[in-house]
Amino acid sequence: MKFIDEATITVESGAGGRGCVSFRREKFIERGGPDGGDGGRGGSVIFKTTHRKRTLYDFRNKNIFKAQRGGHGQGKQKHGKSGSDLVVEIPPGTIISDADSGEILHDFIDIGETITIAAGGRGGQGNKRFTTSRNRSPRFAQPGEPGIKLSIKLELKILADVGIIGFPNAGKSTLISSITAARPKIGNYPFTTLTPNLGVVQTGWGDPFVLADIPGLIEGAHDGAGLGIRFLKHIERTRILLHLIDATEIDHALPLRNYHAVNNELAQYNSSLATKPQLVVINKLDMPDADKAADIFCSEFNGDDIFLISAKTGQGIKQLESRLIQLLDNQLLDNSDE
Repeated sequence: MKFIDEATITVESGAGGRGCVSFRREKFIERGGPDGGDGGRGGSVIFKTTHRKRTLYDFRNKNIFKAQRGGHGQGKQKHGKSGSDLVVEIPPGTIISDADSGEILHDFIDIGETITIAAGGRGGQGNKRFTTSRNRSPRFAQPGEPGIKLSIKLELKILADVGIIGFPNAGKSTLISSITAARPKIGNYPFTTLTPNLGVVQTGWGDPFVLADIPGLIEGAHDGAGLGIRFLKHIERTRILLHLIDATEIDHALPLRNYHAVNNELAQYNSSLATKPQLVVINKLDMPDADKAADIFCSEFNGDDIFLISAKTGQGIKQLESRLIQLLDNQLLDNSDE
């Protein structure tokens, strides 16, 4: 399963300016010849991938993108000004296709890729260009070429920015339903989630990001136990892992047991997953004695900051969202410098 964020928009490049029909008229200068200038080229519509964008959310409210037309030529061989290009920023992973034919125009993969989707129209030539020995006073000029108008479809294909991992019944579905519009099936038994659930987190103060509820892992998942490698492969395509731990399942004698078990399955499946950025979050702080269990875990854990939350009551959720946005922004900035 892949997350597909899509939008259909109209792009139109600028028309070229028309050439000018003009003749030189100056006092004391006999037989002034043609001096009409050329029209300027119209602006092009250019798409560029950037680390500043993670979703196609901006295209929900705007669906027409038009570049500037070229200026018209003038007398005294003054050429029209070229229209400004319109650069449209999109996230890496976006596929642009013709909305009518379905033909793929470009598949953007890396940050900084650019492609001209609609080239600006060429400016028309002024009458000065058509002067010949037989026609010294041409009284015509070229019109500018029209711009190109296209209806295109944008598709963003990734699994997610953030993938929630952890043992079954850790509260992953509850967390995603509390901070996104997704409504996954929630139950108090293992493997409630049988397929990845996806939702877009919109905080109102940061760029939206995609959150995936990955079905629970158990020991032996890399060999096919439980839901097995069917969903381990999805974790490879997430940017950050949110490791959710059920506070009520923390063993006071071996508090890190479940944490290490999940990470071991990731490493056994693909060693690169062990180096993927991971944020540890202890859930169900609303349950009796959960805070005591969390303290025991934190005292044994040797790593970065741990977030304590209750997905059910909303405790600590805003702080968690803020940290995730910070990590995603930092990661994309680091990638853009490579």
